[in-house]
Amino acid sequence: MLADGTLFKGTSIGKIGTTTGEIAFNTGMTGYQEVFTDPSYFGQILIMTSDHIGNYGVHEHETESNQIMISGLVCKNLSDYFSRKQANESIHDYFTKNNLVGIADIDTRQLVRYIRQKGAMNAIISSEILDPIQLKAILDKTPDMSGLELASKVTTKEAYTFGTDGSDYKIAVLDLGVKKNILRCLAERGCFLKVFPAHTSFAEMEKWNPDGYMISNGPGDPGAMPYAVSTVKEILNANKPLFGICMGNQILGLANGLETFKMFNGHRGLNHPVKNLISGHCEITSQNHGFALKSEQLPDHVEVTHIHLNDNTIAGIKIKDKKAFSVQYHPESSPGPHDSRYLFDQFISMLKN
Repeated sequence: MLADGTLFKGTSIGKIGTTTGEIAFNTGMTGYQEVFTDPSYFGQILIMTSDHIGNYGVHEHETESNQIMISGLVCKNLSDYFSRKQANESIHDYFTKNNLVGIADIDTRQLVRYIRQKGAMNAIISSEILDPIQLKAILDKTPDMSGLELASKVTTKEAYTFGTDGSDYKIAVLDLGVKKNILRCLAERGCFLKVFPAHTSFAEMEKWNPDGYMISNGPGDPGAMPYAVSTVKEILNANKPLFGICMGNQILGLANGLETFKMFNGHRGLNHPVKNLISGHCEITSQNHGFALKSEQLPDHVEVTHIHLNDNTIAGIKIKDKKAFSVQYHPESSPGPHDSRYLFDQFISMLKN
């Protein structure tokens, strides 16, 4: 059931239970396990527009965190069997083990068309409560995504290291919901990382003496995260190299006088076109965000470096007088195209100079 009372009926998948969250859709045709474990999806019920989910099973290493992060799943066909010998288990067993509540046999084309027209809204899935009045009562108590601070729900509880000690560079990662592949992409380029909880102060991270900072992706409303904005301001004041991804882009923008807004429908999928305004090239990108930076009243010291070609929203910025830049999309992909991996190389070049 959607927040406006629209009701869809299907077949229960995963755990028998009830779940709520903001409903969103992902247009990717592959990489469902990486999508389900992406911390940026925390608190959301996800519609997968691909017809078949689960047909290649799940693999223990194809995850972006240590657990399923979505609140619920809506799909058309959930495969009972998988055809990949490298898979560890079926998607149904994976859902049950991770206590995911979902629904299949839904006309996802109809549902996505409806949401595209009406905009993002909360939803509820239940395989134990069938009374629409009870469902609506529970749904009405579900908080809107606007104003929600969710990074604290997904960030690491304690700092940890990643990569090889003694590498060329030391990078402090502010974990707002970091994906594993961001860490892999940096480690592959000669970085030793220390991942810090979201509320860690700049002074505490500086004790490790890093060469630069990564501000990660994450869920929720960036406007509800003044603590992260304050930390980024301190990093900039210390003239430290900084690279932000997704939520990190929004936090960098807020730290430099820009504002954010809740999108009518977010960008979620593997084929979003972005133009690099500096090179003039187009990139096909992986995206997952429901908030974006406002382009009005752009401060003089902030330059827009990338735009989303579907709606001209800001897809990347740099701070003119600092070694700091960010993008709204996911250059680490996983899943998705690798067109934007050069951004990690750009960050490494910034560390050298």
